[in-house]
Amino acid sequence: MHRYLSIDIGGTNLKYGLLDRAGRLIMKSKCVTPDNKADFLRNLNQIVAQYYSQVAGIAISTPGKVDAQQGIVYFGGALPYLDGMNFKKMIQEKYGPTPVGVENDGKAGALAELWLGVLQDHPNSAAIILGTGVGGGIILNNQLLPGSHFQAGELSFMVNNYRQIKYQKMVGMDVSAVGMVEKIATVLSLPNKKDGVAVFDQINQGNEIAVKIFKLFCQKVAYLILNIQSVVDLTTYAIGGGISSQPLLVKTINEEYDKMLLELPLVKETLTRPQIKKAKFENSANLYGALYSLLVQLDQERGKF
Repeated sequence: MHRYLSIDIGGTNLKYGLLDRAGRLIMKSKCVTPDNKADFLRNLNQIVAQYYSQVAGIAISTPGKVDAQQGIVYFGGALPYLDGMNFKKMIQEKYGPTPVGVENDGKAGALAELWLGVLQDHPNSAAIILGTGVGGGIILNNQLLPGSHFQAGELSFMVNNYRQIKYQKMVGMDVSAVGMVEKIATVLSLPNKKDGVAVFDQINQGNEIAVKIFKLFCQKVAYLILNIQSVVDLTTYAIGGGISSQPLLVKTINEEYDKMLLELPLVKETLTRPQIKKAKFENSANLYGALYSLLVQLDQERGKF
């Protein structure tokens, strides 16, 4: 039995799919993520009950700070009711000794790219996931960097705008892709403030107001990359999240990074410029990354690493 059930717990949707060890996605489905713990557990159990007898393991991607070895989630990010939930213990007590892996969603995005995406053959690299906040994962020597407290790559908590107050000064608020879309939609009086397609139609058509806000957003992503680069010296950055499906995004981030280097010649001379690429995986990234995390754990337990 070489199929695995992978589940991506998102703030909006609960996605799940069956994959094999080679990373072939056999099926994929989703349902709306409940806003309370009881309904969430009911939905999760329905998904697991449907597939657990058909699979060799269950992999979960979740928001929050994750102890991947124990399978415990802390805080829960956009879903506070996940705080303290031990997925591994919960599933194994109910369904038997099926291997269960749990990984943070940003780190899962990075692992997907390391396994089968644009970070293959780039042992020192990172993924930056642009969404409501800014998630990420850092790869050093072909290994995910978890951090001493399971919080490496929590880019939303970096501070980049000291003139703002409270959370507004943090990357998660200041470099929010969702926030950028809402800002443009509001300024242009678009009917749906969350309609990214309509916003990018305006950007691609050259609307001066939309383009100005978009370029500032891309500039901030470029500065974020520089800040990471000055600490860990990586070769490649994969830009992910739903917004990455827009070709203009990564193109403009690269342009803003080069402009920054022209303005800061000492930085250009000192720090080698990394590659900035579009991530291969978009909405399915965490399904792949969660599975890869589980497969690595299983191989370590079997003594292959």
